[in-house]
Amino acid sequence: MRYRRLSYRYAMVIHSSQTWPLGVWQGDRLRLLVQPRWRPDADTYETATTVEILVDLAGVEEDDLEVQLFEDVLIVEGRRQLPSCQEGAVYHAAGIHQGPFRVELPLPAPVDAERVEARYDRGLLRITLPKRAEAG
Repeated sequence: MRYRRLSYRYAMVIHSSQTWPLGVWQGDRLRLLVQPRWRPDADTYETATTVEILVDLAGVEEDDLEVQLFEDVLIVEGRRQLPSCQEGAVYHAAGIHQGPFRVELPLPAPVDAERVEARYDRGLLRITLPKRAEAG
């Protein structure tokens, strides 16, 4: 798992040469654009001293994920590649997302980036972000 701390706020930037993520008008019809990434389930909760984040990443190798901490958001991204089925097999259901993923989690309080702890166990990424001490 790679961890990067970034000392600026996060903002989504769309350049004029890019298409909008949700769709664009094209002629007489609306063309929906499919995002190449899926979003894993995640929980964020706050205690008196920490912000806790839990991300469901079953089947993801620890080396295939990256955590980025901005001042106001935590981003977890990576790739899940599951083993392929046997040759000649026929799928009857395919509900497990594969390929690149990304989840952006806004932080409800300022955190101390120097004391962040992350654990990856049994497919769950648990990140503990201690709250920044208030200047008093």
